[in-house]
Amino acid sequence: MSSQPSTTLDTFPNPAPQRDFRIHLRIPEFTCLCPKTGQPDFATLTLDYIPDTLCVELKSLKLYIWSFRDQGCFHEAVTNRILDDLVAAMQPRYARINAHFYVRGGIFTNVIAEHRAPGWTPAPITDLAALPAADPCCPSFPHPSTHSSTG
Repeated sequence: MSSQPSTTLDTFPNPAPQRDFRIHLRIPEFTCLCPKTGQPDFATLTLDYIPDTLCVELKSLKLYIWSFRDQGCFHEAVTNRILDDLVAAMQPRYARINAHFYVRGGIFTNVIAEHRAPGWTPAPITDLAALPAADPCCPSFPHPSTHSSTG
C-alpha cells in the first residue's frame, strides 16, 4: 500500500528530556500552490527545535508536509501554520522554521517564524576557544603555560 498525505503529526517520547539539544531538519521538497494563480510554489524548509517531552516522528512529518501539495497557500500563512501545528503536536521548548521559497516573478521569499515556550531560556553557549589548551602529555589537565602564576 502506498503512502498518502496526512494532516496528522505523530510524536514519540524525547529520549533525553533532561537536557536541551537541537534537532535540525531540512526538507527540500516542500510544495504548495499559489492561491492567486494556482501555479506550484517550491520551497526548502529548515526546522530547528529543542524538544521538551516529545519529538516529531519523521514519516508523519513527511506525509504532513506532502498534504500541502494541492493547497493554495500564501508563503507567510503556510510557514506560520506549519509552526503552529508542530508546536501543538509536540510542545517544544523552542522551534524555528525557515521557509525559503524559490523565485517567483523575480522575487525570492524567505519566511522565518519562531516559538519559545513560556519561561524557557536557552542555556549559555560555551565558548570553546576561550578554554585553556590541554597539555598534550596529560589531556585532562590544562597546560601550565596557559595559567598565570601567582607568587
